[in-house]
Amino acid sequence: MTPRYRDAQVGGCIEATVTTRPDGAVIVRSTEALRWFPDRLTDCLQQWASEVPDRIFVARRERGGDWRTLTYGQMLQRVHAVGQALVDLGLSVERPVAILSGNDLEHLTLALAAMWVGVPYVPVSTAYSLVSQDYGKLRHILGVTTPGLVFASGPEYARAIAAVVPADVPVVLTDGVLEDRAVRRFDELLATEPGPMLQHAHLQVGPDTIAKFLFTSGSTKAPKGVITTNRMMCANQQMLRQCLGFLAEEPPVLVDWLPWNHVFGGSHNVGITLYNGGTLYIDDGKPTPGGIRETLRNLREISPTIYFNVPKGLEEIATAMDGDTQLRDTLFKRCKAFMFAGAALSQAVWDKLHAHAEAAVGERVRVITGLGMTETAPSCTFAVGTDVASGHIGLPVPGVDVKLVHDAASGKTEIRFRGPNVMPGYWRMPEQTAEAFDEEGYYRTGDAARWIDPADPARGLFFDGRTAEDFKLSTGTFVSVGPLRGKIVAAGEPCVQDAVITGLNRDDVGALIFPRADEVRRLAGAAADAPLPEVLHHPAVRAFFQALADALWRDSTGSANRVARLHVLAEPPSIDKGEVTDKGSINQRAVLAQRAALVEALYEGVASDPFLILPNKA
Repeated sequence: MTPRYRDAQVGGCIEATVTTRPDGAVIVRSTEALRWFPDRLTDCLQQWASEVPDRIFVARRERGGDWRTLTYGQMLQRVHAVGQALVDLGLSVERPVAILSGNDLEHLTLALAAMWVGVPYVPVSTAYSLVSQDYGKLRHILGVTTPGLVFASGPEYARAIAAVVPADVPVVLTDGVLEDRAVRRFDELLATEPGPMLQHAHLQVGPDTIAKFLFTSGSTKAPKGVITTNRMMCANQQMLRQCLGFLAEEPPVLVDWLPWNHVFGGSHNVGITLYNGGTLYIDDGKPTPGGIRETLRNLREISPTIYFNVPKGLEEIATAMDGDTQLRDTLFKRCKAFMFAGAALSQAVWDKLHAHAEAAVGERVRVITGLGMTETAPSCTFAVGTDVASGHIGLPVPGVDVKLVHDAASGKTEIRFRGPNVMPGYWRMPEQTAEAFDEEGYYRTGDAARWIDPADPARGLFFDGRTAEDFKLSTGTFVSVGPLRGKIVAAGEPCVQDAVITGLNRDDVGALIFPRADEVRRLAGAAADAPLPEVLHHPAVRAFFQALADALWRDSTGSANRVARLHVLAEPPSIDKGEVTDKGSINQRAVLAQRAALVEALYEGVASDPFLILPNKA
């Protein structure tokens, strides 16, 4: 019996033309043209403030209690006041606004005010201020952008500010004070009386005006500042509206935690809300054992029309719905689609979401996938059908040209993009900018793709890992890292967070395993603060990973995916060393570079590596 899916208007990326050129490159384009879009994203704020001034634009719980809301009309008034304050400070593209703190109403007000008057803003990962010990990435970002104003929510950012913000740069806080440094309160900016220079500054803003600098997470290199213009964001939102037609049918409602320093949360999701006159409920939860409780609380109360999360978050929600019908019924009440970012979603979680939807509303809700990145604002391809599976990335959105190019080094096909949503370059990094584009102006993604069915391109493209991650064994056999990592994580549920694949120029494939600390402690019956090295030596934990090693060996089909040795890591990934991105995903290259000695020990044997696990090959 064919499953029934909730009706949801989609389009834009359903059909494409495919042209193979004499040089071997394949050009793929949507058959649907990109329609009109505004010059400035803030034009949408003005539109909705005029048409529906009393509609809630954004909401956040006040100290964990009731929702504090801002309507479109209220936000426009705030933007005018803060925008005037920014004009008075003489800020510019050379002296932008840096925002150190996370998602809140003041952050969004300041961001929109900066965009209103043509001053770029720089949203910075909170981890660089609150988790980092050396403030290396924060220092680099502020050094590249030279901000004329730094904003943070409160004094918890004092150490970071003292370490990296020059004494002559004004600091604005929502609450609190800083020792030995004068600060302005955000309320002072809100109290600014708009004057004629506000309108003058606003009229200078156009499609090529820089809206913000978004920094990549960085791996073995320093983070790069992606120049993000109004044209990029407006074009991408129109692309989204054409592919996800249901966004225009009713005002979208989002319940979202994704950080605004990342393109998916700050450009994609905030943009969807603003472009389509919707409402964004800021979720202070996180996809962690402790943080998921707040997300579940919010989803029991607010019914989203489209829901976004990372795979771990969707997994936690799907599991919670097993025993929580209120959560299940509220989540599926009016949701038209799920979308995820950051990593592959396991088929088991996918199936569980479908089962819960059928139990709640008698039909499934489609799961939409695609491919995008910070440099493309972000979305370039979407798979929007009801036959989508893990790894599918679909076809190009209207207005984006896809170029598929054979990569001789990896033997794979790199996917490249060109369109109005693609960045002009990296801020103050001309060499990196030149390297990022090919001779025809296509952005080189470093991602690999292949046709799901070469005989039927309409089925779309499949994500085939990273070209730079793949490597050869000493035998010359190529190892495709992405699919193998996914296989290990799926087989290692619930104790495996991620895996890093080893074996470059060696005889066999190995894996460094990042365990889920809470799950292995639970398996060992250990306390929540029990030292991880001790827990990993517990007989029950060793038995679990031994069974994993045995299964991976037994289920392999050849040397390219036959994992011959495992090392379970006692030290978590380091954000300072670039091992983990802002989304929480693991950077393969950075881990291998930072833990080269462990890789050597992995191949030297148990005498050098007490955490080594070898499969039983019988």
